[in-house]
Amino acid sequence: MNYLIGVTLLWSFSFSLIGVYLAGQVDAYFSVLTRILLASLVFLPFLRKRWLRPDLALKLMGLGAIQLGLMYLFYYHSFLLLTVPEVLVFTIFTPLYVTLIHDLLERRFKPSYLGAAALAVLGAAVIRFDGLTESYLLGFLVVQGANLCFALGQVGYKVLMAREAQQPPQHAVFGCFYLGALAIALPAWWLLGKPQYPSTGLQWGILLWLGVGASGLGYFLWNKGATLVSSGVLAIMNNALIPAGLLVNLLLWGRETDLPRLALGGLLMLASLWLCRPGKRARA
Repeated sequence: MNYLIGVTLLWSFSFSLIGVYLAGQVDAYFSVLTRILLASLVFLPFLRKRWLRPDLALKLMGLGAIQLGLMYLFYYHSFLLLTVPEVLVFTIFTPLYVTLIHDLLERRFKPSYLGAAALAVLGAAVIRFDGLTESYLLGFLVVQGANLCFALGQVGYKVLMAREAQQPPQHAVFGCFYLGALAIALPAWWLLGKPQYPSTGLQWGILLWLGVGASGLGYFLWNKGATLVSSGVLAIMNNALIPAGLLVNLLLWGRETDLPRLALGGLLMLASLWLCRPGKRARA
């Protein structure tokens, strides 16, 4: 749980940084490639051949291609179609995808986890729903593509690690995850990218932070945290980024925030976590 909380705080800066400083100013494909390349450089030195069976390496690469490569392509383009608040609104459905995909992979159904995820969605909607622009349908579909990729990747990683008979040190194999993402980002930039590169030191610095911190450390710690909690808690934590992101906007950028709605939505999310508490699972 501590991993997920820490990464939520780490990622809470990303929405505003991308929406304000990169979207529409730096080519989305170049931004995605740069983030993934920097993340790869962080973890490639930790790869250890003794733990890298070919099947495990290919599965990790596939998950990275989906959770990071495809997700980023959807995610960055959503900022060209939607405002930052709208992107936040449309990410609220991720907990439902996490719960349903995990139940599908495990061939079971836990209505209590689905109910808790739905409560987390309601809490996020209370916090962030401010009305939408008229031309939002395409943006909505693009964000749902990002949500599905992100959910499938983290749940797939959780299930993959749980089924490993001999648990490898996760940092010793996680570089394959970024190599899979790179296999998507590099040809996408080569074929579809535009010569729209960072023009200021601030933009380069933001890409460096997003690549090494938010992507490099962030995805490793998030997926590692996913292996240590239930699917219900994992689903709910996917929406914790919304109040965290709003608090960052309030405290650092002075953006106006509806504090009563933030408090009510936060309480609903805490209630959803309470429904997934370990003691409840043990009694069940």
